[in-house]
Amino acid sequence: MTFTQPSISQVQKSLEQLSPSQVDQKTAEVIQYILVKDQKKIPIRRGDLIKHVIKEYRNIYPEIIKRAAHSLDQVFGLKLVEIDAKNHLYILINKLEAAAGGCSMRCANPKTGLLFVILSVIFMKGGVVREGLIWSMLKKLNVDPADRHEDFGDVKKLITDEFVRQRYLEYVRVPHTDPPEYEFHWGQRADLEVSKAKILEFMGQLHDQEPQSWKHQYREAHSNQASSQASTSSQR
Repeated sequence: MTFTQPSISQVQKSLEQLSPSQVDQKTAEVIQYILVKDQKKIPIRRGDLIKHVIKEYRNIYPEIIKRAAHSLDQVFGLKLVEIDAKNHLYILINKLEAAAGGCSMRCANPKTGLLFVILSVIFMKGGVVREGLIWSMLKKLNVDPADRHEDFGDVKKLITDEFVRQRYLEYVRVPHTDPPEYEFHWGQRADLEVSKAKILEFMGQLHDQEPQSWKHQYREAHSNQASSQASTSSQR
Protein backbone atom coordinates (compact mmCIF):
# COMPACT_ATOMS: atom_id res chain seq x y z
CA MET A 1 0.00 0.00 0.00
CA THR A 2 1.15 3.56 -0.66
CA PHE A 3 2.09 5.66 2.33
CA THR A 4 3.63 9.11 2.48
CA GLN A 5 5.55 9.82 5.66
CA PRO A 6 3.85 12.78 7.35
CA SER A 7 5.88 15.88 8.17
CA ILE A 8 6.62 16.99 11.73
CA SER A 9 3.99 19.73 11.45
CA GLN A 10 1.38 17.26 10.16
CA VAL A 11 2.09 14.92 13.07
CA GLN A 12 1.83 17.75 15.60
CA LYS A 13 -1.42 19.03 14.09
CA SER A 14 -2.96 15.54 14.12
CA LEU A 15 -1.84 14.93 17.72
CA GLU A 16 -3.65 18.08 18.81
CA GLN A 17 -6.90 16.62 17.47
CA LEU A 18 -6.56 13.39 19.48
CA SER A 19 -6.83 12.70 23.20
CA PRO A 20 -3.85 11.19 25.06
CA SER A 21 -5.89 8.03 25.72
CA GLN A 22 -6.54 7.56 21.98
CA VAL A 23 -2.81 7.76 21.24
CA ASP A 24 -2.00 5.43 24.16
CA GLN A 25 -4.54 2.86 22.97
CA LYS A 26 -3.22 2.85 19.41
CA THR A 27 0.36 2.59 20.68
CA ALA A 28 -0.69 -0.40 22.81
CA GLU A 29 -2.21 -2.10 19.77
CA VAL A 30 0.98 -1.54 17.76
CA ILE A 31 3.16 -3.00 20.52
CA GLN A 32 0.91 -6.04 20.88
CA TYR A 33 0.88 -6.55 17.11
CA ILE A 34 4.69 -6.37 16.94
CA LEU A 35 5.11 -8.80 19.85
CA VAL A 36 2.76 -11.29 18.22
CA LYS A 37 4.22 -11.02 14.70
CA ASP A 38 7.82 -11.22 15.94
CA GLN A 39 7.31 -14.76 17.26
CA LYS A 40 7.92 -16.19 13.76
CA LYS A 41 11.06 -14.07 13.40
CA ILE A 42 9.80 -12.76 10.06
CA PRO A 43 10.36 -9.02 9.41
CA ILE A 44 7.30 -6.85 10.08
CA ARG A 45 6.19 -4.70 7.15
CA ARG A 46 5.30 -1.07 7.73
CA GLY A 47 2.48 -1.49 5.22
CA ASP A 48 0.95 -4.29 7.31
CA LEU A 49 1.24 -2.20 10.47
CA ILE A 50 -0.59 0.68 8.82
CA LYS A 51 -3.22 -1.50 7.14
CA HIS A 52 -4.07 -3.72 10.10
CA VAL A 53 -3.35 -1.56 13.16
CA ILE A 54 -2.55 2.12 12.52
CA LYS A 55 -5.42 2.62 10.04
CA GLU A 56 -6.94 6.10 10.39
CA TYR A 57 -4.09 7.19 12.70
CA ARG A 58 -1.52 7.15 9.89
CA ASN A 59 -0.88 10.90 10.24
CA ILE A 60 0.74 10.25 13.63
CA TYR A 61 2.56 7.08 12.54
CA PRO A 62 6.05 8.46 13.43
CA GLU A 63 4.92 9.37 16.95
CA ILE A 64 3.27 5.98 17.56
CA ILE A 65 6.33 4.09 16.34
CA LYS A 66 8.60 6.25 18.52
CA ARG A 67 6.48 5.53 21.61
CA ALA A 68 6.19 1.83 20.78
CA ALA A 69 9.96 1.52 20.27
CA HIS A 70 10.58 3.26 23.61
CA SER A 71 8.30 0.88 25.52
CA LEU A 72 9.73 -2.20 23.82
CA ASP A 73 13.23 -1.04 24.74
CA GLN A 74 12.54 0.02 28.33
CA VAL A 75 10.26 -2.84 29.35
CA PHE A 76 11.37 -5.86 27.33
CA GLY A 77 14.93 -4.95 26.37
CA LEU A 78 13.89 -5.31 22.74
CA LYS A 79 15.16 -2.87 20.13
CA LEU A 80 12.90 -2.12 17.15
CA VAL A 81 15.16 -1.84 14.10
CA GLU A 82 14.30 -0.92 10.52
CA ILE A 83 16.49 -3.35 8.54
CA ASP A 84 15.28 -2.31 5.06
CA ALA A 85 14.71 1.41 4.58
CA LYS A 86 13.43 0.93 1.02
CA ASN A 87 10.77 -1.67 1.82
CA HIS A 88 10.34 -0.53 5.42
CA LEU A 89 10.84 -3.82 7.23
CA TYR A 90 11.27 -4.00 11.01
CA ILE A 91 12.68 -6.62 13.34
CA LEU A 92 13.09 -6.87 17.10
CA ILE A 93 16.57 -7.42 18.53
CA ASN A 94 16.75 -8.94 21.99
CA LYS A 95 19.15 -6.84 24.05
CA LEU A 96 18.76 -8.79 27.27
CA GLU A 97 18.93 -12.36 25.99
CA ALA A 98 16.69 -14.37 28.34
CA ALA A 99 16.97 -12.01 31.31
CA ALA A 100 14.65 -12.69 34.23
CA GLY A 101 11.22 -11.11 33.99
CA GLY A 102 9.67 -9.83 30.79
CA CYS A 103 11.37 -11.79 28.02
CA SER A 104 12.19 -15.15 29.58
CA MET A 105 8.67 -16.53 29.23
CA ARG A 106 7.85 -14.55 26.09
CA CYS A 107 10.84 -15.88 24.13
CA ALA A 108 10.47 -19.51 25.21
CA ASN A 109 8.00 -20.60 22.52
CA PRO A 110 6.90 -19.21 19.13
CA LYS A 111 3.32 -18.80 20.37
CA THR A 112 3.93 -17.08 23.67
CA GLY A 113 3.85 -13.53 22.32
CA LEU A 114 0.14 -14.10 21.82
CA LEU A 115 -0.12 -15.67 25.26
CA PHE A 116 1.64 -12.70 26.90
CA VAL A 117 -0.89 -10.30 25.36
CA ILE A 118 -3.81 -12.38 26.72
CA LEU A 119 -2.28 -12.70 30.20
CA SER A 120 -1.69 -8.93 30.29
CA VAL A 121 -5.35 -8.23 29.55
CA ILE A 122 -6.54 -10.70 32.20
CA PHE A 123 -4.23 -9.26 34.85
CA MET A 124 -5.18 -5.63 34.18
CA LYS A 125 -8.89 -6.52 34.21
CA GLY A 126 -8.67 -7.95 37.72
CA GLY A 127 -7.83 -11.58 37.01
CA VAL A 128 -11.01 -12.67 35.23
CA VAL A 129 -12.06 -11.86 31.65
CA ARG A 130 -15.06 -13.06 29.64
CA GLU A 131 -13.97 -14.83 26.48
CA GLY A 132 -15.86 -12.35 24.29
CA LEU A 133 -13.54 -9.55 25.37
CA ILE A 134 -10.48 -11.64 24.48
CA TRP A 135 -11.84 -12.49 21.03
CA SER A 136 -12.70 -8.82 20.43
CA MET A 137 -9.21 -7.70 21.46
CA LEU A 138 -7.55 -10.27 19.19
CA LYS A 139 -9.62 -9.17 16.20
CA LYS A 140 -8.16 -5.68 16.65
CA LEU A 141 -4.73 -7.30 16.23
CA ASN A 142 -5.88 -9.00 13.00
CA VAL A 143 -6.09 -12.39 14.75
CA ASP A 144 -9.65 -13.63 14.23
CA PRO A 145 -10.46 -16.69 16.38
CA ALA A 146 -13.07 -17.76 13.80
CA ASP A 147 -10.49 -18.00 11.00
CA ARG A 148 -7.39 -20.12 10.57
CA HIS A 149 -4.37 -17.91 11.21
CA GLU A 150 -1.24 -18.25 9.07
CA ASP A 151 1.04 -18.33 12.14
CA PHE A 152 -1.10 -19.87 14.89
CA GLY A 153 -3.43 -22.20 13.00
CA ASP A 154 -6.72 -22.72 14.85
CA VAL A 155 -6.51 -19.72 17.20
CA LYS A 156 -9.47 -20.64 19.38
CA LYS A 157 -8.20 -24.20 19.85
CA LEU A 158 -4.70 -22.90 20.64
CA ILE A 159 -6.05 -20.63 23.39
CA THR A 160 -8.83 -22.77 24.88
CA ASP A 161 -7.07 -26.14 24.50
CA GLU A 162 -3.27 -25.94 24.18
CA PHE A 163 -2.69 -23.00 26.54
CA VAL A 164 -5.14 -24.54 29.00
CA ARG A 165 -3.43 -27.95 28.87
CA GLN A 166 -0.09 -26.24 29.43
CA ARG A 167 -1.63 -24.59 32.54
CA TYR A 168 -0.98 -21.06 31.28
CA LEU A 169 -4.72 -20.34 31.22
CA GLU A 170 -7.86 -21.59 32.90
CA TYR A 171 -11.00 -21.68 30.77
CA VAL A 172 -13.96 -21.71 33.15
CA ARG A 173 -17.66 -21.95 32.43
CA VAL A 174 -19.72 -19.13 33.95
CA PRO A 175 -22.43 -20.69 36.17
CA HIS A 176 -26.09 -20.53 35.14
CA THR A 177 -25.45 -19.33 31.56
CA ASP A 178 -27.49 -20.72 28.69
CA PRO A 179 -26.05 -20.89 26.10
CA PRO A 180 -22.83 -21.57 28.02
CA GLU A 181 -20.44 -18.66 28.49
CA TYR A 182 -16.79 -18.92 29.52
CA GLU A 183 -14.15 -16.76 31.15
CA PHE A 184 -10.37 -16.85 31.33
CA HIS A 185 -8.13 -16.86 34.41
CA TRP A 186 -4.35 -17.12 34.81
CA GLY A 187 -3.19 -20.72 35.11
CA GLN A 188 -0.73 -22.23 37.57
CA ARG A 189 2.20 -22.24 35.14
CA ALA A 190 1.63 -18.57 34.29
CA ASP A 191 1.73 -17.70 37.99
CA LEU A 192 5.17 -19.35 38.22
CA GLU A 193 6.71 -18.11 34.97
CA VAL A 194 5.23 -14.68 34.22
CA SER A 195 6.14 -11.54 36.17
CA LYS A 196 3.06 -9.45 36.97
CA ALA A 197 5.41 -6.66 38.02
CA LYS A 198 6.84 -6.66 34.48
CA ILE A 199 3.35 -6.49 32.98
CA LEU A 200 2.57 -3.52 35.23
CA GLU A 201 5.84 -1.87 34.26
CA PHE A 202 4.89 -2.37 30.62
CA MET A 203 1.49 -0.73 31.16
CA GLY A 204 3.10 2.17 33.02
CA GLN A 205 5.51 2.83 30.13
CA LEU A 206 2.66 2.53 27.65
CA HIS A 207 0.38 5.03 29.39
CA ASP A 208 3.16 7.22 30.85
CA GLN A 209 2.01 6.50 34.40
CA GLU A 210 3.65 5.13 37.50
CA PRO A 211 2.87 1.44 38.11
CA GLN A 212 1.43 2.50 41.49
CA SER A 213 -1.42 4.20 39.58
CA TRP A 214 -3.07 0.79 39.36
CA LYS A 215 -3.27 0.22 43.12
CA HIS A 216 -4.89 -3.22 43.17
CA GLN A 217 -2.60 -4.63 40.46
CA TYR A 218 0.47 -3.06 42.07
CA ARG A 219 -0.27 -4.68 45.43
CA GLU A 220 -0.89 -8.05 43.80
CA ALA A 221 2.22 -7.89 41.60
CA HIS A 222 4.59 -6.95 44.40
CA SER A 223 2.99 -9.31 46.89
CA ASN A 224 3.60 -12.14 44.43
CA GLN A 225 7.14 -10.92 43.79
CA ALA A 226 7.96 -10.86 47.52
CA SER A 227 6.51 -14.36 48.00
CA SER A 228 8.54 -15.67 45.06
CA GLN A 229 11.77 -14.18 46.41
CA ALA A 230 11.10 -15.61 49.88
CA SER A 231 10.46 -19.07 48.38
CA THR A 232 13.70 -18.88 46.38
CA SER A 233 15.69 -17.89 49.47
CA SER A 234 14.26 -20.76 51.54
CA GLN A 235 15.15 -23.25 48.79
CA ARG A 236 18.77 -22.06 48.91
